[in-house]
Amino acid sequence: MPTAAERRTRAGLRVALSYYVANGLSAALGLLLISFGIHLTLGEAAAAAASVGVIVCIPPDQPAPKRGKFWQLLPAALIGLPLFLATQALHAAPIRLGLLLVPATFLAFLAAAWGKRGIPVSVSIMFAMIFSMAVPDHASSGTMLKTGLHFALGASLYLLWATLANAALNGRYRVQMLADTLQALACLMRTQARQFAPAATPMAQERTPLIGKLLQQQAALADQLQAARDILLEAPRTQRRQQLADMLMGVLELRDHLLACELDLDTLKSHPGHVPVLTTLREVLDVLADAVEEMADALLAGRLPARPDSLQPRLAALHWGDDTLRTGDVVGPPPAVLARALANRVGYINEEVLRLSALTRGEAAPDLDLVRATWQMFVSPTSWSWRPFTGLWRWDAPPLRHAIRAALAIGTAYALSLALPWGTHDYWILLTIVVVLRGSLAQTLERRNSRVAGTLVGCVLAGALLSLHAPLGVLLVTVTLAQAVAHAFAGKRYLVTAVAATVLGLLQAHMLNAGTSPAFEVIERMADTLLGVAIAWAFSYVLPSWERTQIPALVARTLAAQARHARVALGLGQLQAVENQPELAWRLARREAYDSLSALVQATQRSLSEPRAVRPPLEPLGRLLAQSYQLLAQLTVVKTMLLLRRERLKLAQIGPPMAQAAQAIDAALAAAAPAQPGFAGRTAVAPGPAVLPDPFENDLSPWVLHRLDLACGLAMQLREDAEQVLHPPRVP
Repeated sequence: MPTAAERRTRAGLRVALSYYVANGLSAALGLLLISFGIHLTLGEAAAAAASVGVIVCIPPDQPAPKRGKFWQLLPAALIGLPLFLATQALHAAPIRLGLLLVPATFLAFLAAAWGKRGIPVSVSIMFAMIFSMAVPDHASSGTMLKTGLHFALGASLYLLWATLANAALNGRYRVQMLADTLQALACLMRTQARQFAPAATPMAQERTPLIGKLLQQQAALADQLQAARDILLEAPRTQRRQQLADMLMGVLELRDHLLACELDLDTLKSHPGHVPVLTTLREVLDVLADAVEEMADALLAGRLPARPDSLQPRLAALHWGDDTLRTGDVVGPPPAVLARALANRVGYINEEVLRLSALTRGEAAPDLDLVRATWQMFVSPTSWSWRPFTGLWRWDAPPLRHAIRAALAIGTAYALSLALPWGTHDYWILLTIVVVLRGSLAQTLERRNSRVAGTLVGCVLAGALLSLHAPLGVLLVTVTLAQAVAHAFAGKRYLVTAVAATVLGLLQAHMLNAGTSPAFEVIERMADTLLGVAIAWAFSYVLPSWERTQIPALVARTLAAQARHARVALGLGQLQAVENQPELAWRLARREAYDSLSALVQATQRSLSEPRAVRPPLEPLGRLLAQSYQLLAQLTVVKTMLLLRRERLKLAQIGPPMAQAAQAIDAALAAAAPAQPGFAGRTAVAPGPAVLPDPFENDLSPWVLHRLDLACGLAMQLREDAEQVLHPPRVP
């Protein structure tokens, strides 16, 4: 077992070698080269203005596919430049400047309609105006135009730099993204292993919190997988790219087998004698999680991982004949048989981990047919579409309400800043609102706390540096490092970003004032921050988009995705088709099922920070989420038997029940058709015998019928929980 110091060292290395730190360093190096180059050729003032153009273009610069990278960055520069110039022109006219800020903020925040791609563009547009306010008044229009040209030069050079740097780092990003995904998978495996704790242990008493943690980790893994797909599955033409892409597909299989391990645990724990079995399985899962983590560390370090030992002998050595695992009056599968089936699913995980290790070590060839069939279908589009913009013009659209909320907050803050005795730094209040005010109350509260603490620390650091009257070269290097840290950790740990961004903003404002020493007081800066935080917090309650209003659409999406996945997973077409199109359809349906659940989990988690009176019904929502994953697990087991144990199935016998089960699940989950009180999903298929045969010695067809029976029952429970979520009973 590694010591605490060793674990901290490994964690630190993972951060240092991560894709987000590499991206932050790339952005900072671009800022340094452009600023120094313009400083040497055009002078200090030009370098300061050009650095603003660079900083404005940095937020959308995230690890991305090479295709479409330039067009992902272009909107920030195209929209930011005219707003920078307009703010410069109105600098001496506060009222007219305010009339520009409010509508421009509204339009900028509408970019949130494009989701994760649009939010950084919103930030960039606001940065263009706010940092323009930090530029001192110009005596002539010629000076103002020159500053604008320097801004445009910096932005243009950074667009070129970011596009080329992203292409140069593409190979490294692929490795880092895969390593980060493997780390997320290892965390999920360890949490799942804790579910195997015997019923009498304290760990087992945490089952409810563990389920919540599992749901959050499943949602986080789904998001990470999509980010990794976009890069890893783009044009996998070389052997190395194909190897990494196939490893990513192996992670998807591992996730499915891991989810299936949730089945039958409660049944096993209800019988005596389960302790040695579940304890061994938990230890096996922990060892496999260590192996996955070792693969991730090896990928980051550029070395071959240690070859893991197969744990199949350990699984085979488990004693299944103990009388304590047998009961005389068992209805359904005997506990010993369920335990063997569970160990078999852990065995699948063991096999996938060994295959991943072989791929990592170059000892196995990638599945080229699978990689070539999926690489285009699973990559997100890179082009900008007008559809999100045209679809947000309804009063209940969250991006529209957030844009109105942000415009009102910026207008209020600007009006208040004009009345303050330290109004020369009004841009700091606006900057605080831009980075704190988010689309949901939960995100705003999280950023509120981090912003206050980070600003305090950053003010002290920047104040100490400015008091030393450091030369411009030192300030540029410090700004570069601060930019690297701020950009790298913006989506990972905002407290670190807040500290770095404070140092960056203060030093940038100092340099924009042509090297003069503006009045700087930590108390003044903290007052600006507290005002900005308070305004952002207050306006988060203006035209709120409570998660409760979004839950119905997310629930409908989840039910539709579950029904589609059932239809495709229970089809026999992929077993009989010559081409891989049916298999591809199943993988697409599986992705949508996981992604829809991820969105619902995240919305539920955010709702916990909202006022109790506006929260959705959390209890049925929690059951719906847990049972949705259980339904996926049941269908995963059926799919596994169809793909890996086909020779032990009677397809003619199970074909009609599978079609009936798919129809029953679809009917139960159809959003337009309310659940019928008399409908029982378990009658949709022919149930298996009361006592199922040993699946390792007999035909597996009765087990398929048993899993279909359970899946239909889960679909009915899902529909009932969905009704309670969508139409909660009125409380007198």
